Amino acid sequence: MQLELKKIKKSFDSKQVLKEVTFTFEKGKIYGLLGRNGAGKTTLFNCLSGEMQPDEGETALIQDGRSGVLKPDDIGYVFATPILPEFLTGYEFLKFYMDINKEHIISEYTVDDYFDLIQIGPDDRHRLIKGYSHGMKNKMQMLCFIISKPPVILLDEPLTSLDVVVALEIKKLLREMKQDHIILFSTHILQLATDLCDEIVILNDGRLEQVDHSIIGNPQFEEKIIHLLKDENEA
Repeated sequence: MQLELKKIKKSFDSKQVLKEVTFTFEKGKIYGLLGRNGAGKTTLFNCLSGEMQPDEGETALIQDGRSGVLKPDDIGYVFATPILPEFLTGYEFLKFYMDINKEHIISEYTVDDYFDLIQIGPDDRHRLIKGYSHGMKNKMQMLCFIISKPPVILLDEPLTSLDVVVALEIKKLLREMKQDHIILFSTHILQLATDLCDEIVILNDGRLEQVDHSIIGNPQFEEKIIHLLKDENEA
């Protein structure tokens, strides 16, 4: 399975954020989408997910040798700021989500089994989501695509504000899931990208460029990243 991007462009007024994004992502890998704040990482994710329309370009999902247009149902999107129905308890929301996605659920997991999977205890399951911590809300977001199993998963800065234990738990979940998905992990933190991801892709000046992953860990790698991300005005 592959996600193919062809010449994606997006502008806001006179500012061209995505100039000509062309890349092919493959199943079984976690791709670190690395870029400075404001580089356009969220804009790219929004164009892929259907949250906004690109000005030009195409996206295709290739499965079993057949190419089809990427649809919103193909995408699982974990937002930097979790978007959940805070008037429901965690249990109510998860049961509702399982009911509307029952045709996609192959396993025999119960609601409580899924809560066990992400280590949210019995007392917290029946509390309003409004009272959940940021980390708990992020776990609930991730449960949604664990249940619905979309082929493409977009993670927009999901670990930046989490405590160490929650971040490690989510990293473990992602590593276990990657064989069945194409996972794009957006961050501006180099250490996060190198620790979790199989491939590093730089978004700079509106374009994507892959970095040779074999040089991670040596001085060449950091020098390469600095060179790619340095603004022309800083040279």
